[in-house]
Amino acid sequence: MNILSSYSEFGTPQRRRILTGIIVLIALLYTGRLVQLQIIEGEEYRSKSELQAIKQIIKDPVRGIMFDRHGRLIVHNIPSQAITVTPAEFDMRTLPYLSAVLDVSEEELRSKIDRYRKTSPTIPVKIYRDADARIVAAIEENRLDLPGVAIVAESKRVYDFKGNSPHLFGYTKEITERQLAQLGDYYRPGDVIGYSGIESEFENFMRGAKGIEFAAVNVLGQRVSSFNNGKSDIPPEDGFHIKLGIDIRLQDYIDSLLRRRGAVVVIEPKTGEILALVSKPDYDLRKFSGRTPKAIYDSIANDPEAPMFNRATQAAYPPGSTWKMLVALAGLQEGIIDENTAFPCNGIFRYGNRTFKCHGGAHGAINVRRAIQVSCNSYFYQLALKLGVKRFEEYGKMFRFGRKHAADVIDEGTGILPSEQYMNRRYGRNGWTDGVLVNWGIGQGEVSVTPLQMASYAATLANKGLWHQPHIVRSIIDAKSGREQPQSYASEQIPIKPEYFDIIHDGMQAVVGQGGTAAGTAIEGIVVCGKTGTAQNAQRKDHAWFICFAPRHDPQIAMCVMIEHAGATGGTIAAPIAQKILERYFELQKLDRERSTQQPSPHAHSLKYSHALSRAY
Repeated sequence: MNILSSYSEFGTPQRRRILTGIIVLIALLYTGRLVQLQIIEGEEYRSKSELQAIKQIIKDPVRGIMFDRHGRLIVHNIPSQAITVTPAEFDMRTLPYLSAVLDVSEEELRSKIDRYRKTSPTIPVKIYRDADARIVAAIEENRLDLPGVAIVAESKRVYDFKGNSPHLFGYTKEITERQLAQLGDYYRPGDVIGYSGIESEFENFMRGAKGIEFAAVNVLGQRVSSFNNGKSDIPPEDGFHIKLGIDIRLQDYIDSLLRRRGAVVVIEPKTGEILALVSKPDYDLRKFSGRTPKAIYDSIANDPEAPMFNRATQAAYPPGSTWKMLVALAGLQEGIIDENTAFPCNGIFRYGNRTFKCHGGAHGAINVRRAIQVSCNSYFYQLALKLGVKRFEEYGKMFRFGRKHAADVIDEGTGILPSEQYMNRRYGRNGWTDGVLVNWGIGQGEVSVTPLQMASYAATLANKGLWHQPHIVRSIIDAKSGREQPQSYASEQIPIKPEYFDIIHDGMQAVVGQGGTAAGTAIEGIVVCGKTGTAQNAQRKDHAWFICFAPRHDPQIAMCVMIEHAGATGGTIAAPIAQKILERYFELQKLDRERSTQQPSPHAHSLKYSHALSRAY
């Protein structure tokens, strides 16, 4: 058979039909697949395609702001710009240029980018805060050559008061990797978070809720247009505003007045609101607003004077003679003494083979009022021994010593209220005797307290046993609606007869009068009740205390002044400071009464400002 005949056989009608069928089948398969991809599964693939072209841009909310008790704006925000890098998109070859623009070492930038390239490669990381116009312009001009680099809007804190007050307000700082792992899904690398003070305690209220902007991007991941005309965007919700019980004028005054190591806490007895809280030494929290170079933070954190340590709430000291009113009240309530009960004082007191001196020499036969006025140690040595360890602990607990007092102070210590169990743990059952009460009765030995606790104690004495939980925040304000929600706090009446507090008040009033340990610190026209204290310190000079409240019959202010290592008595160091604070407080009260009839409160104006500020971002 020749080649021609073979070709003729291949072209037979049967073979042509088979070939045609194969071609049709292939065409049907391709057509079916196209139908499946474009019609049946088209929506799914379109969505996937859009997701590859749409980028989610996180929009940070504006952090909540703070007002003082009179509505004065004291902590707020101004717009700022930050530089971010998305590690997965960033070209490391551009690192030298970025380093030069930001004036940050290549090593520091590389370390941060590499760190997050492993954990969150597609999330933009803030590598530089508070960028100035020069940096922004340089980034914008070279946008096409800097893949993964972007400029985002944020805000930074502004402090509209004269002093420092970092222990009260706290500060914001970039979140650490450890915090990122602990605090859930809200935070991203480079976010700021409240550290210490109000900023930390009310972080969940003030941080707000993040929004999402959907933007169309090109192959380099750079934004080219909005998606769906912005209809799919989720706007951020600004943080709640905080209204404080603080009077910023008094806070600033005390901040400027206190020049020694120590603390001052001022409380409104009728409410428990903290009017002022100052700890020294301190630092300028404005250095933590925006970009904080590591060298500046380290210089403050490693300062041997420990300016970050809050002496008002964390430091615990022996209370010295300021403790004597508690012992006196316990003795009166238990019937161990009455207002006329006298104990002898010849200048010394002997217990066992030890001799204890009395403050101020021999006082003769002395009752409780006079013992408070002249701060007679001998009287309280004897009374504490009669009281006993268990009742000592019981009455200390009534005034909430040995535990935290405040509702919204995050850095608060407890001090020590010694008890039988405490002494057994520390010294063993046979390592101590009831003789410890000699020291405890005058606020020495194992007893230790914080200035915040002592201010609360002074306020409770002023209220004749009615304790209001100390607190800084008065109310929380919805940034969107302006609705103000007052905060509620605990109160408790101590079970001691009111007439016994009258006896204590008599003695405390006499302290600032003629013959008292704080004579000369009275205020004309105002009846002040106070008590000095000098706490012995084995390592260094003694601490000086003064607690007080005024006016006696309508208490509006109570306070504690503590000067660390004063080397002098509370009457010569701490009491004069308290006198100046009282004078300033009543001057401000008078000024407010005069102004209240002349002009409206600044609170409404401040809220309008806050709404306008939020809209500006």
